[in-house]
Amino acid sequence: MSSVQIMAILNLTPDSFSDGGRLSSQESLLQAAETALKAGADILDMGGESTRPGARCVPEQEELSRVIPAIEAVRQTFPNASISVDTRKATVAQAALRAGATMVNDVSGLQYDPAMAEVCAGANCPVILTHSQGTPETMQHNPSYPQGVITEVASFFERQIQYAHKAGVRQASIILDPGFGFGKTLAQNLELLNHLDALMTLGCPLMVGTSRKTFLTLGVTDIPPEEREALSALSMAFAIERGARYVRVHNPKLQAPAVRLIEATLKAGPSRLDCKRNALMDTLLSQ
Repeated sequence: MSSVQIMAILNLTPDSFSDGGRLSSQESLLQAAETALKAGADILDMGGESTRPGARCVPEQEELSRVIPAIEAVRQTFPNASISVDTRKATVAQAALRAGATMVNDVSGLQYDPAMAEVCAGANCPVILTHSQGTPETMQHNPSYPQGVITEVASFFERQIQYAHKAGVRQASIILDPGFGFGKTLAQNLELLNHLDALMTLGCPLMVGTSRKTFLTLGVTDIPPEEREALSALSMAFAIERGARYVRVHNPKLQAPAVRLIEATLKAGPSRLDCKRNALMDTLLSQ
């Protein structure tokens, strides 16, 4: 088995930044799930509420109506698939786990719903804690990290890991996602990517979701999300080299081969280009 797990994004929302509305029918959903699994995806991540910057909060019943039938259909068609539910709401997470989900991906890092940690503990399932500053509606309104983005993200994770433990979530069940693009400027995203290994000391595997994110274009505004696959692969290479063990992608057919190539290259031995690469990142950070 590969040491890096690939999570394929299956958005069930009409307003996701990259592919909203694409999976509006059960037929299109099952086709996308089959394509992802055949391409090498290890996990299917299904969400009914967009968490892109500026997205509105979706009412609970609306989110349930999008997510639960979809999870049931995928579970019935692909009984051995690992399914993650992307939600901030405990009620949605609990219903999704009953419908066949095996993992919870909480973009709020257990902050939004006080009952979420208890639901995850009760199900004894893996839970992804994502760092974000503010809410989807406000996260990109002048994000600030007075103590430095690495320090503050690490401190957030330390607090939330302890919070999860107190609720009964096992250490082995926790995965950490630093939340690229969630309340972070271009410079902060680049710094986080360049120093991702600093979060390895927290003792939990790292998930990275840089796929098609706006910061990858370095401010170039005419590169649409679907044309950012090469940039996504490059950012994943940085992340995997620095310790990421899960990557969340929009197009596993393109990105799975990139992940395997990155892994094979790293297994061949340490790179002689580390100094040049870090110098490049330092240059980008200083701009």
